[in-house]
Amino acid sequence: MKKLKLFVAFATWWLTGSLSAQQLSYQLSIDAPHTHYVEVEMRFENLPAALLKRGYVDFKMPVWAPGSYLIREFAKNVEGETAKDLSGNLLKFQKINKNNWRVQLGSAKGVVFSYRVYAFEQSVRTSFVDESHAFISPSGIFMFPDGFVNLPSTLRIKPYKEWKEISCTLEKINGDKYTLRAPNYDELADAPIEIGNHKIISFMAAGVPHQYAMYGVAQYDEQRLIRDTKAIIEAAVEIFGELPCKEYLFIVHNLGGGATGGLEHLNSTVLAVNRNAYQTPSGYLGFLRLAAHEYFHLWNVKRLRPDVLGPFDYDKENYTRQLWMAEGFTSYYDDLIVRRARLIDENAYLRDLVANINEHENSPGSKVQSVAEASFDAWIKYYRRNENSINSSISYYGSGARVAMLIDLEILHHTKGQKSLDDVMRALYNDTYKKANRGFTEAELKKACELAAGKNMDEIFDNYVYGTAPTDYEKYLAYAGLRLSKIPDETPSLGMTLADENNRIIVKVTRKDAPAYNDGINVNDEIIAIDGFRMNNAAAVNAYIANRKIGETIKVTLARDGLMREMAVKVGTSGTAQYSIVPVSNPTAEQQVIFRKLTGRR
Repeated sequence: MKKLKLFVAFATWWLTGSLSAQQLSYQLSIDAPHTHYVEVEMRFENLPAALLKRGYVDFKMPVWAPGSYLIREFAKNVEGETAKDLSGNLLKFQKINKNNWRVQLGSAKGVVFSYRVYAFEQSVRTSFVDESHAFISPSGIFMFPDGFVNLPSTLRIKPYKEWKEISCTLEKINGDKYTLRAPNYDELADAPIEIGNHKIISFMAAGVPHQYAMYGVAQYDEQRLIRDTKAIIEAAVEIFGELPCKEYLFIVHNLGGGATGGLEHLNSTVLAVNRNAYQTPSGYLGFLRLAAHEYFHLWNVKRLRPDVLGPFDYDKENYTRQLWMAEGFTSYYDDLIVRRARLIDENAYLRDLVANINEHENSPGSKVQSVAEASFDAWIKYYRRNENSINSSISYYGSGARVAMLIDLEILHHTKGQKSLDDVMRALYNDTYKKANRGFTEAELKKACELAAGKNMDEIFDNYVYGTAPTDYEKYLAYAGLRLSKIPDETPSLGMTLADENNRIIVKVTRKDAPAYNDGINVNDEIIAIDGFRMNNAAAVNAYIANRKIGETIKVTLARDGLMREMAVKVGTSGTAQYSIVPVSNPTAEQQVIFRKLTGRR
């Protein structure tokens, strides 16, 4: 073993030389933000002997952003590349595959590689630059020298002349907000940057400085926002017993429309919200839930993580069957943390719990895809949803949160309320992240659940994690003195979703085993008439069908591929139901204890 360690050490030294000898720096410049371009200059100096002997260095652009499991091909936005030695002489280079640029060194001892990136995709996962601000999602902007992801680097930011603020959690060199230091590429890629004239809201929580970087026009109660955010933070910290960062940053994009959501980072998050969300109780609560979700990722995923999610392979998919835990447990806890922070009451929390059940049970895909399969296939299914996704897949977020509830109830029941899912999270955090500094395996996750419960967990994992068996909600909810109420939707329906497009009524979705699906109506069909009556819009179609009798056959006139056809369809129902969680009449003392624990009472 000693000889093997010596060999590994020698091989590492031979390939990279002393990492402290190499110097890697970046300069990010934004001169004309209305063009949506950023300029990047990389300086890679004091190259090791192994690279000089080899004669070339490769610069790579990641193909995905950690936390968002889709190949996004960031290299598609790169142009204007040049390579020079440290004296300014041009060096030959060639792009050798989709995200790799190979620079021939010749006699050069260092390389300056420059390029432009087009940044105009507005999401929490991608960079966006316009005249009002720049949001830099680093994995889509900064390349890295292949083989040197562990090399420290510095970043110099040259913002547009009218911009005064830079928000980022990377270390400031000598207190200069324009000059930052990253200990390795992983942390550089995991530190989003907001540049512009955004509002900064600073506050302390759990003894650590926090900030909101608020871009965009929005009306909110600043003191209330701080108070409620602090309550969320303190409820999250209580689970793990510590806050594992020196500072934390919420970058918030307050937008007029488009996609909303969040993306977690090592010491920060990026949230996209509708600028009017703060004006209604439901909208504001939705924002708090989103903030709680991403903040919980500070532990779950960014530190406590499935074993393949770091160190990252930026060239390809990083497969795991545990996103149902990474995102599902986080989805379970975002509601629970908001409840423990006393921002919602018990009834609202029960509605949150049953929302995950409604989503899962009303998805025909729940009979086809397990949460483990949904996790593994995230790269090709979750972010590439189509008209048949509801029939063939599920969300590892909501369906994973549902499994988290079952595990929590099982632990609470078998320990008489003495332990809960909190104990699983703490054990995995301490044992795999803090002590072993690595991710956990599927077997370790199951074992941690079993140790907390003091019993075998095969039933839950075999049936509900790796399988698609019907869920025995009655059994698990009864532990807390609860039961599941189901009210089937008996409204006459064909089980299809329609949309009005350019004065045409277009079929967008047909639910598996519903009348439209079974009798041959296709997605993209145009509905013209029913029973000889011309239909003017989707609402008219739905109203007409709702007034028929279940079992009645109707004649649907439609256009498909420019050809008219008439189809006989038997009216049925959508096959969906409305679920609710309700308390039993006379709960036992033990059920009451578990209910209080489940619903976040301290």
